[in-house]
Amino acid sequence: MDAKLATVHDRYGAREIAAYYEAGLWESTSFAELAAQRASAHPGRRFLVDSTSSVTFAEFRDQSLRLAVGLLRSGIGRGDRVAVQLPNWTEFPVLAAALSRIGAILVPIMPIYREDEVAYVLRNSGAVAAVTCGLFRKFDHLAMFEGLQREIPDLRRVYAARPDREPDPAAAAPLSALVAEGNIEALEAEAGPGSGPDDGFLIVYTSGTTSRPKGCFHTFNTLRASAAAIAKGLRYDERDVQFGPSPITHSTGLVTSVVLPLLTGATSCLMEVFEPEAALWWIEQYGCTVAVTATPFLQMLMSAYDPEKHDASSLRFWVCAGSPIPGAVIAKASELFAGCRTLSLYGRSENMVTTMCTAADPVGRAADSDGAAVAGAQVKIVDHDGHEVPRGEEGDISYRGPSHMLEYFRDEAQTEALFTPEGFSRSGDLGRMDPDGYVRVTGRLKDIVIRGGMNISAREVEDHLIAHRGIDGVAVIGMPDERLGEKVCAYVTPAEAGAAPTLRDITDFLRARHVAAQKLPERLEVVSELPMTATGKVKKHELREDIRKKLGSS
Repeated sequence: MDAKLATVHDRYGAREIAAYYEAGLWESTSFAELAAQRASAHPGRRFLVDSTSSVTFAEFRDQSLRLAVGLLRSGIGRGDRVAVQLPNWTEFPVLAAALSRIGAILVPIMPIYREDEVAYVLRNSGAVAAVTCGLFRKFDHLAMFEGLQREIPDLRRVYAARPDREPDPAAAAPLSALVAEGNIEALEAEAGPGSGPDDGFLIVYTSGTTSRPKGCFHTFNTLRASAAAIAKGLRYDERDVQFGPSPITHSTGLVTSVVLPLLTGATSCLMEVFEPEAALWWIEQYGCTVAVTATPFLQMLMSAYDPEKHDASSLRFWVCAGSPIPGAVIAKASELFAGCRTLSLYGRSENMVTTMCTAADPVGRAADSDGAAVAGAQVKIVDHDGHEVPRGEEGDISYRGPSHMLEYFRDEAQTEALFTPEGFSRSGDLGRMDPDGYVRVTGRLKDIVIRGGMNISAREVEDHLIAHRGIDGVAVIGMPDERLGEKVCAYVTPAEAGAAPTLRDITDFLRARHVAAQKLPERLEVVSELPMTATGKVKKHELREDIRKKLGSS
């Protein structure tokens, strides 16, 4: 028998719950119920678009209901976890609504993950079924899942969306086999009562750039709170068209390309693989108004943009999330996209949005901050003991509010370790708060270089180097040194092929910007690309391993 799942009452007190409902931060509709409301209000309006399909709100409601009944008939029910590894296809939001309709729990897996990561998520979540694709970007996801199904006893069945071959019948079947036929009213009755907005809805796994990922267990209301905060901050409504290249199988894409447009009745354009020229075509073709991505997406778009060829005038906001956006990038974006403001957002899978800059903030505020706490939430900068530090001092960015997860899935020890004595959730990210409550992320607690006992912020050096004309991307890490413990090493991607800066170039550049000598890189590695997670974070553990190997062989 499956162990009891955490509930909203395990994380939030009765007074908190009542206060969030009273303030409108939480609402009484589930994901599936919200989809039904949209279908009734705007049946023919286009909700989702990907490279080969388009779905109206009415089609979305009908497709998700038919799939919900098929899932029920297959034996999947309330509380069961279903893993979904798909590209940015319309099938993913349809599955999310279907699972919500029957009270099952969505476990998204990013398409870049392979056997080891996928097997870990399947086992950790206890998934009883999985939905994947066939061959995508030269990798056979279906074959991987067919193999895993034979190795993981709890994984009873695998379903393939848009399969390019017949699945192995012993392990898998086409997703279309689950689609129930018949009268919609009869299917509604068969589906029975759906989940509530405070029931378990989602287990989204952290990026796992330094350790095994942890499963962040959310309700629909905890996601809705962040989506609603973004909508308010961007003055977002049904006239908007979301541009969505961020993976919808992770926090940023799920909240901003699925929940946000569903909440507001807007259209969402899902891009499977980000390619700058194609992205500019999408923006012009569909009149996209808003994007929320990691900073590298915007940098690549700017590099490809040609005002003689491209029309990006529909854009209102480009929000950079995942890591702070350098001021040099904001300045360049404002020159290229005159009608579009570049804003910053800081969040994490545990609570989605922590701080953000909004349309109401002064122009340029994103250049020196990652925004302030959103409505209904509180943010503090705390020390090691969880006590708030004075404004302007660096500490751990901590959060309390309506979008926090219920728990790390079935990991009580790590869940409880998050919280300060006052009940604020520690992020492990370093930051400072100014007198007006705006936060600037300065790095991770472990994203420092300790050179001869001196703590050097990798983020600080990166912010300077990204302004160098010859540099397109940068990551700063600590490299082992026998005498000093660590020295600064910079990995960069050149702005132009064949025109990479030298170590002398970048140290002279940093000296001109009055960077302390101890912070100057003592080694430069020029690479064609930096290893990234699907959410745009540099995999620094891979770079640290790379430099260790190089130093060991030199």
